[in-house]
Amino acid sequence: MPTSRHGEQESAMLKPFQALVLFMFAAFAAAVDASPEIRNWTTEKGAKVLFVQAPELPMVDIRLVFRAGAARDGNQGGVAGLTNALLDQGAGGLDADQIARGLEQYGAELGNGSERDMAWLSLRSLTDRKLLDPSLDLFRKVLSKPDFPQADFERERQRTLVGLQYEKQKPDAIVKKAFYQGLYQSHPYANHPSGTPESVQALSVDAVRAFYRRYYVAQNATVVIVGDLPEKRARSIAALLADSLEKGRPAEPLPEVAGLDAGEELVIEHPSKQSHVLLGAPGMRRGDADYFPLYVGNHILGGSGLVSRISEEIREKRGLSYSAYSYFIPMERKGPYLLGFQTRNDQRQEALSVLRATLQAFIDKGPTQKELEAARNNIVAGFPMQVSSNGKIAEYLAVIGFYDLPLDYLQRFTDRVEAVTVQQIQDAYRRRVDPERLLTVIVGGALESGS
Repeated sequence: MPTSRHGEQESAMLKPFQALVLFMFAAFAAAVDASPEIRNWTTEKGAKVLFVQAPELPMVDIRLVFRAGAARDGNQGGVAGLTNALLDQGAGGLDADQIARGLEQYGAELGNGSERDMAWLSLRSLTDRKLLDPSLDLFRKVLSKPDFPQADFERERQRTLVGLQYEKQKPDAIVKKAFYQGLYQSHPYANHPSGTPESVQALSVDAVRAFYRRYYVAQNATVVIVGDLPEKRARSIAALLADSLEKGRPAEPLPEVAGLDAGEELVIEHPSKQSHVLLGAPGMRRGDADYFPLYVGNHILGGSGLVSRISEEIREKRGLSYSAYSYFIPMERKGPYLLGFQTRNDQRQEALSVLRATLQAFIDKGPTQKELEAARNNIVAGFPMQVSSNGKIAEYLAVIGFYDLPLDYLQRFTDRVEAVTVQQIQDAYRRRVDPERLLTVIVGGALESGS
């Protein structure tokens, strides 16, 4: 789950910041070790709520997550992303500037976003009621009374269309889009979150309003609250927000993801000196029984940066690529397992052969005990920084609630990492990753004759 990325005067300036970081690290690490209690309940209209009391700072982070991502677009590609982007552009009779100025006046921050599985709205505020109460009122308007003004819809649609045109010039965007489409075919995960130029052009503000009415409802919502509040106050905030929505009904379950019957290679010519290469297959879902062996195993194979096997073989030993990697993206259904790199056009076949051979060797022999111990130590040592703020904890809780993970997931995370064995990794990789059934997508310049 976690993933993450000089002079005397500068050193002196950094010392207070470093002390603050160390203090926060220690405080939140202690909180994780002490197993902070996650309280959970359901609002009157059926929204799920997760709450953690965090008295270290007089702040609160609130996040509402909906099953309202691009996987719900259907034949209206881009409608989920456009709906989410328009929520704060006008609500309750206030325009975007009035909303922004109002939140700024009270020192609050509004956030939103949309992916394939989920869409969300978030608020960060100080807990002083003179600041929090009016911030919550504005947030509630954005959440439950969006106006979807026609002019803002047209502007946001044009922005999306410009972005889609720009992506046609970017090989990294081209390769990812082709990879998802090739991997998922007719499954909703094939939908690009921004849609296509044709689908976005065909959208109307009525389609956005209909999408909002269907998916931004209490029974399709998870509410997360982390901050310096008593539980009684958290309950009132959750009710204020979630129960201001229509009750609605949960989103329909997504279909299962089919595996690949055979390997396939797709080459897309693009006028660039570098080739972008992705290969992979359906990987795992959130809560997967093999999550921890696959997660720790991939950390060794390609997820730990320059010290991973893939980086060692492709970058360090042969100088074929600056960046070579692998990672899982677990989702509601099986998200992709991706392995990739960028390299000169004339080196891509060699780099691809090395990548395939490295994967095969890892499946055949598994990691060494030394590699496993280094990976476990690295993951465990870095974990406290993954929960080093209320905002980060709120993001984790949103994942726990949205994907119905156990409430003790954070507390047990490092124990489960440390319990992974070489045999478990090898067994999981042999069952779940077949080198003969991988989709390979290459975007780059045409090779000269004889290359």
